[in-house]
Amino acid sequence: QLQLVESGGGSVQPGGSLRLSCAASGFTLDYYVIGWFRQVPGKEREGVSCISDSDHNTDYVDSVKGRFTISRDNAKNTVYLQMNSLKPEDTAVYYCAATYSRSLRGCKWIFSEPLDAWGQGTLATVSS
Repeated sequence: QLQLVESGGGSVQPGGSLRLSCAASGFTLDYYVIGWFRQVPGKEREGVSCISDSDHNTDYVDSVKGRFTISRDNAKNTVYLQMNSLKPEDTAVYYCAATYSRSLRGCKWIFSEPLDAWGQGTLATVSS
């Protein structure tokens, strides 16, 4: 059974940093495209960042470019989201999701496709 577990959320002040982790079990991430999403109550879920399987191509929503970095460690079966220079508007529940590679260019297509597995989410709160 495909399972993803997020961790690393918490409360930080504006300008602070958090590092989210997404650990996979029941499957290996090597051939999966991974995305990080976030959702605020009352708003639609938003794709934040993604990383492809083979060439580790990455992409980001404009609002986090230059501040967030996605990476993967296939040996640890884990994907990370380093979030720096956090702003109050980054406050949300963050989810990771995975889908088997479809040999498509890039990874941003993951933001609008049904995915194979989702984590339970981890809350990141940015507040002074």
